[in-house]
Amino acid sequence: MTMQSTIMPVTPIGAVEQVSDAQLSRYAELIYAYTGIRVSPQKKTLLSNRLRRRMRSTGIKTFEEYFQRIKKLAKNDPEWDAFLQEITTHETFLFRDESQWDWFRGEYLPGIAAANPPGMMRPALRIWSAACSTGDEAYTAACCAAASLDLARWQVRIVATDIGVGALEQAKAGVFGVRAMRLVPPELRRRFFVKTDAEAWKASTTLGDMIAFRRHNLMEPIGERPFDVTLLKNVLIYFNEQSKAVVLDNVRSAMRPGGLLVVGMAEGVADHLRDFERLKPWLYRKPVHP
Repeated sequence: MTMQSTIMPVTPIGAVEQVSDAQLSRYAELIYAYTGIRVSPQKKTLLSNRLRRRMRSTGIKTFEEYFQRIKKLAKNDPEWDAFLQEITTHETFLFRDESQWDWFRGEYLPGIAAANPPGMMRPALRIWSAACSTGDEAYTAACCAAASLDLARWQVRIVATDIGVGALEQAKAGVFGVRAMRLVPPELRRRFFVKTDAEAWKASTTLGDMIAFRRHNLMEPIGERPFDVTLLKNVLIYFNEQSKAVVLDNVRSAMRPGGLLVVGMAEGVADHLRDFERLKPWLYRKPVHP
């Protein structure tokens, strides 16, 4: 994507509260080119506030100066990661979208357990938690698997990915506050989490050992063995139709035939998954045969 070369007027951060329309356009193009996330004009105030936090941290005085810096940085530069964390962070917590986890615990896991009784070869379950943020979703999946499957028999692998290094580091720690833990069923909380203080709980090694965290941009193929279940929730709402198509093609390629895709309640993906079987408004099955 070609970026405009026109240099915009330098405006001190203290002189205006928001980026100009021209600055918003340039930041939006930069963000889109790297992440596929479209920043709409309606997000001007939100973007301005989040840019301002990065400017304070770096000592940069103008929106234009920060733009000129960020666009020249390598994409693995820590400032790029901090920038992306500011513009993509949204609330997450364990057992978010309870009806989906009720299906996972009450239908899916008992179903595969019954289909693989003791005495058969060691079964495996591969799950992709895409755009995992701080790991709440990945630990929820691990918690459900640990409660429902005999881990001495089952080989459970959860690959949790996110574009932000900072979020992944937080996820690896496996520590969650009271708000993030509020929907965890009491019996699962007792079994798989340890209270470290009045405000925090730490996931057990039983859960942590199932999860592998890695950095990944959804606009690129993941390069992993096929997954049985892919969790792609509450992220595509930030993508336009073109970017959704790219992401879902990458996801489709990463799923095994007959694998299941769980999406958010309002992702708007039906038109991109016409070859999939729709089992629920948020649950799709990849065809077994092309």
